[in-house]
Amino acid sequence: MTSNDWLQLVIYVVVLLAVAVPLGRYMSNVFDGSSRMLRWFGWAERGLYKVAGVDASKEMGWKTYTVAMLAFNVLGTIVIYVLLRLQGGLPLNPAGIAAMTPDASFNNAISFVTNTNWQDYAGESGASYLIQMLCFTVQNFLSAATGIAVVVALIRGFARHSAQTVGNFWVDLTRATLYVLLPISIVLSLVFVSQGVIQNFSTYKDVPTLQATQYTQPKVDAQGNAVKDAKGNPVMDTLTAKTQTLAMGPVASQEAIKMLGTNGGGFFNANSAHPFENPTPFTNFLQMIVMLAIPAALCLMFGKMVGDRRQGVAVLAVMSIAFAVACVCEISSEQAGNPLITAVGVDQTASATQSGGNMEGKETRFGIVSSGIFTVATTSASCGAVNNMHDSLTPLGGLTPMLLMQLGEVIFGGVGSGLYTMLAFALLAVFVAGLMIGRTPEYIGKKIEAYEMKMVAIVVLLTPLIVLVGTAIAVLVPAGVAGIANPGTHGFSEILYAFSSAGNNNGSAFGGLTVSTPFYNWMTAIAMWGGRFGPLIAMLAIAGSLAAKKRIAPGAGTMPTHGLLFVVLLLGTVLLVGALTYVPALALGPIAEHLQMIAGH
Repeated sequence: MTSNDWLQLVIYVVVLLAVAVPLGRYMSNVFDGSSRMLRWFGWAERGLYKVAGVDASKEMGWKTYTVAMLAFNVLGTIVIYVLLRLQGGLPLNPAGIAAMTPDASFNNAISFVTNTNWQDYAGESGASYLIQMLCFTVQNFLSAATGIAVVVALIRGFARHSAQTVGNFWVDLTRATLYVLLPISIVLSLVFVSQGVIQNFSTYKDVPTLQATQYTQPKVDAQGNAVKDAKGNPVMDTLTAKTQTLAMGPVASQEAIKMLGTNGGGFFNANSAHPFENPTPFTNFLQMIVMLAIPAALCLMFGKMVGDRRQGVAVLAVMSIAFAVACVCEISSEQAGNPLITAVGVDQTASATQSGGNMEGKETRFGIVSSGIFTVATTSASCGAVNNMHDSLTPLGGLTPMLLMQLGEVIFGGVGSGLYTMLAFALLAVFVAGLMIGRTPEYIGKKIEAYEMKMVAIVVLLTPLIVLVGTAIAVLVPAGVAGIANPGTHGFSEILYAFSSAGNNNGSAFGGLTVSTPFYNWMTAIAMWGGRFGPLIAMLAIAGSLAAKKRIAPGAGTMPTHGLLFVVLLLGTVLLVGALTYVPALALGPIAEHLQMIAGH
């Protein structure tokens, strides 16, 4: 990496932390009820409660909170499924896009409800304007707000003592949407529009191209049947295209919450590599900041709400260190290029505008460094948006985002889900430390006992079980391997990446694997639902258990959980669990592919 590469990474991390500090303070004030926004816009909040029949003053135990959360998300799944099945007959559909199939509708309904946004359709040709707005954009807000609500409930579990409640789900959901996600998204949308991100309801545009393009396609008769020659081979027509159809739509409004809520579902199939979604280096930098802003701020909000800011800083330090290391690994791997390409005479060295290396699948307006940081940010943030093709990454360049997902999406992670999963690892870390010295482990004044560790085991082990079992089934059945475009180690990596993305609610795709089939639609839907709500229910159970406990003062044997020692212990716990769980599978995929590449060279 050059000095310019390091400068870009440092600037990014510094700006991110500078944004996280005031945002974390603001969010803390929102959820403890002291923010001025609650006084200024309280009338809107109270109006929503009145319409919904919610008693905002009545708090819930963790079981009632969980039931409310699940019921809300099941209802959202049903609504989206019905709308997707009716898409062809609904308005705001200038391209005349037909309804999705039952399995695709089911998959995408679960995908957007679980904050995964795994898309088995091409955005501009698979979803109408109404579906993009009413289903996907709305659910981008609600799934992100659900994650925030759950982590707020967990924080209350640490902060309270001898309490039987963890808050009110409807209040937390409303405040997360009304005071956090909505106002920031409005501002972001306007900034994106100023930079060239489109926002309209126009019909698709046919524009003349700079030069004519010739292509062939099978000839058909008046009835639409393929015309064949005497030998039974299809007769090909040679056609000339002088225009290109450009999709339009309300993109900026979806782009804002797509990044802010770590959703990642693109309006266009090319996602943030499309110039209508991400037109300039400035929008690219802003999108990278936005997708990690709330996950970083939640760490600081955690410290403030539990009464010890150092706790939040320690968790944020773990995330930041792991993120920086991952960026260095990703950028270095891509800048090293592919020795097999160099061997055939293709120059991959640096030029005046690029730092050199593997530029396949990357936008020249972003280059390797911005693409590398974006790749790490989107897979560490459970976002899934992409500004380059992950299938074109070098083997080690593909290993980095895959491993970030497999660690549990805790290196910042999704909005809410990243912090509550990292706190599960924190409980595991103090439990291991307590075993070493023969003491009952404590974290933020709460004793960590058998019940909490059983729930932590569910959080830590359920998703790897889903990912590895799903991958094993896919490589064993014909329907699973039929979608592989690149047989061998890379094909295995594509399947492993797909289930890692679905099970950890990331939503990004390696590419090269055809997943728009009934097999993958049903399998990834199961992975997304289990990967989202299994750990989430376990974390709410922990919240309820901790809230009921008394807070105890730290003693002589209490391990400090805000210093360098704890940062190292927590980071080591995350890496160790990930390594023990996934290294055998990674050895069959990206590691084996890297060794093949070196051997071929």
